[in-house]
Amino acid sequence: MVIHGCWQNIQIIVLAQIYFLQEDLKMNIGVTEISPREVQRKAEKCFKDGYYCCEALVSTIRDEFKLDVPKEVVAMASGMAVGAGKSGCVCGAFNGGILALGMFFGRTEQDGPTNPKSIKCMELTHELHDWFKKANGKNAICCRVLTKEFNMGQGEHKEQCIYFTGLCAWKVAQIVCRELGIKNLDEIDEPCERRKIADI
Repeated sequence: MVIHGCWQNIQIIVLAQIYFLQEDLKMNIGVTEISPREVQRKAEKCFKDGYYCCEALVSTIRDEFKLDVPKEVVAMASGMAVGAGKSGCVCGAFNGGILALGMFFGRTEQDGPTNPKSIKCMELTHELHDWFKKANGKNAICCRVLTKEFNMGQGEHKEQCIYFTGLCAWKVAQIVCRELGIKNLDEIDEPCERRKIADI
């Protein structure tokens, strides 16, 4: 009987945590439906038009979801491009995806690793990581590895990097729709095909 009572208390605590997690995850989002494929295309165009990968992704997610966050959040992404400060480390598109997920699911409290928002954000970031690593066809998220066959100084990487930015934007939009109950307008639940720069 005591065990049953303890189990019931645990269930109540877990349900309360889920409720508060759902409440905490809600921010002022100006849309109730969205096309992740359209988000992908907008992020690609944003990169082509002058932003770095990371900036393009954060800007597109902010704009397309009509988030009530200042445009200055895009500036947080500026140094993360080309593998973080042109160091060739973690892909800037993936970095942008992490920042974008953080806008929706991140925390602002210093309350350790058991915070439900922290746990959820980590899980979703891990999902993005594993998905992107497979989806980019190179089994990597390191900018240096992803672009090793290109002459970066000549801009040979740009078509691929625009596509990778779109991929990460698509996946972030898909995750946000699923997690927050925003209607996904796409009939096809996969990203758009890669395009030539001239077609973007």
